[in-house]
Amino acid sequence: MDADITQRRGDVLARIARAAALADRPPPTLIAVSKTHPATAIAPLLAIGQRDFGENRVQEAADKWPALREDHLEAVLHLIGQLQSNKADEAVALFDVIHSVDRLSLVAALARAMDKAGRRPDCFVQVNIGEEAQKGGCAIADLPHLLAQARVADLPVVGLMCIPPADTEAAPYFALLATLARDEGLTGLSMGMSDDFETAAMLGATYVRVGSALFGARG
Repeated sequence: MDADITQRRGDVLARIARAAALADRPPPTLIAVSKTHPATAIAPLLAIGQRDFGENRVQEAADKWPALREDHLEAVLHLIGQLQSNKADEAVALFDVIHSVDRLSLVAALARAMDKAGRRPDCFVQVNIGEEAQKGGCAIADLPHLLAQARVADLPVVGLMCIPPADTEAAPYFALLATLARDEGLTGLSMGMSDDFETAAMLGATYVRVGSALFGARG
């Protein structure tokens, strides 16, 4: 198992580096999406130097990560799933980066939680880039206002995040996200998953969020 995950991680990193080099860009940081995977599956990645990990749910991360971090203080934990406002305090305490800021009520809740905790995790605003009713994310038209309010609240917004529509070419959506970020003076781009991280690397991603290509398909 350890050898398999070492090989898979090496393959993913090599593919990221090749794609970024083709576009003459720096390679994005690899977030290993460890949601639904137990600590026993995560530990081998920590042992070989993987630093950034993504979780979808606050409670699942709270159950797994305190013990894992005892031996790996360098681990950086990213919240990549939707966040309920009533979980803002826990999220601020546990995560180093929050990728799913998508509405004014959450901006307010996170600002209160950060002020209370004296801790300010980096934040990405999630954009509903495909305008899909079933997906989280800020509407493109609402993005300038949400970002303005986040700045007023002193939220440390470092970039934008998106999940393109499934079963379609991701490149136009990644290019649009990059344009939106540039227009707002943001340099961070959290985009690209197991099926399209090479495209994201070519189009300027600073983080790619990869699960199955690292951990293997779930049974």
